[in-house]
Amino acid sequence: MTSAEVTTFLYALVALLVIVDPVGTAVVFAALTPHDTPAERASQARRACLLAAIVLGVFGLAGERLLEGLGIGLPGMRIAGGALLFLTAAEMVTGSHALRSTDSERQEAARTDQDIAIFPLGIPLIAGPGAMTSMVVLHSRDGGDSWLIAAIEAAVLVTILLTLAALLAARYLSRLMGDTGASVAGRVLGVLLAALAVQIALDGIRDAFWHGGPAHV
Repeated sequence: MTSAEVTTFLYALVALLVIVDPVGTAVVFAALTPHDTPAERASQARRACLLAAIVLGVFGLAGERLLEGLGIGLPGMRIAGGALLFLTAAEMVTGSHALRSTDSERQEAARTDQDIAIFPLGIPLIAGPGAMTSMVVLHSRDGGDSWLIAAIEAAVLVTILLTLAALLAARYLSRLMGDTGASVAGRVLGVLLAALAVQIALDGIRDAFWHGGPAHV
């Protein structure tokens, strides 16, 4: 792998890990499945991660074509994506998760025996709007280079595998971290995500005003 591919992989991996927050998602998962057996939790975790991997992979690969069809330029997408990620970061810092799943939705899921693999675990807890937006922004930088595309998709795969590992160890992580530990970790990641969001938005503004105006994808 060249330095560009390694850099792209690491950048995408860090961005996705911060957004998906495997440990925080695992703690929520434990709270959503208080009466499920270990086999049921493992099955839901595997199917949720498979769904999230497909959604993020397809959204990243097809996202630019979708933007092109809608007549949306990349600078606009970067600015909007940065704003959306910043909202996600603000929610992480303040302890609110309205863009991922609401308190009422999580409480309802915890009260029932319904399968939560698709909703809210797969979408939007793992493959949420922030992660989907990030995939489009990340692929907008690959220039059609197949190796860079592969590096980004590899970062998605690693993120999903780490998330799956966290979900399978959800009960242990929940007991180990407790509410306080999970809250602190989420807020630290939120600060990092806020900085990343601002940088993405600034890149979009720079492209819009210093590169001859917004160009279509």
